[in-house]
Amino acid sequence: MKTYKLYLIRHGATDGNARGEYIGVTDLALSLSGAAALANLKEKIDYPQVEKVYTSPLLRCRQTANILYPDIPAENVNDLMEYDFGEFEGKTALQLESNPDFYKWTSGQIASPPGGEDSTEFAKRICVGFHSVVEDMMANGIYKAAVIMHGGAIMTLLSCCALPRRRSLEWTSEFGRGFEVIVTPSLYHSSGVIEVKDEI
Repeated sequence: MKTYKLYLIRHGATDGNARGEYIGVTDLALSLSGAAALANLKEKIDYPQVEKVYTSPLLRCRQTANILYPDIPAENVNDLMEYDFGEFEGKTALQLESNPDFYKWTSGQIASPPGGEDSTEFAKRICVGFHSVVEDMMANGIYKAAVIMHGGAIMTLLSCCALPRRRSLEWTSEFGRGFEVIVTPSLYHSSGVIEVKDEI
């Protein structure tokens, strides 16, 4: 049985990332240094050849796709958008340290920031987005694809359904890096499991 390879790649850096802000659904562009770092990384490592590119609709992911795979049009997948931090968007942990809701959220007492996304619903959404990518690949005979995503989305997806089993924070990746995953149709359809083979 044929398997499907997907390369989950984190977008490049934004100015918000450099400032240490919570940047989820805020639609920031890559910073000049972030774009340059991606271009430099592309010269140093061999990004895998793919037949199709899927991406979060947010600008930083679309720009990353254009830098890494300029000759392959990217298809937006809305459900791959990053977590909505609600009232915490654009703020740093230092700015929020005296906010009682921030403490409750980071300590696990509440599932979402005020006005933000429930963490369980976020995990479900990301899995739905990934599933739509896999279904499109299977329907169209695509066996290698890049998926340009957000760091939190990659961590959440892999903690939910990847082998080996790891906690979310153990699936962190640097900007422009990520993971090669294998989808075996029988295993995926029976249990929703994917396998992480290597780092990018």
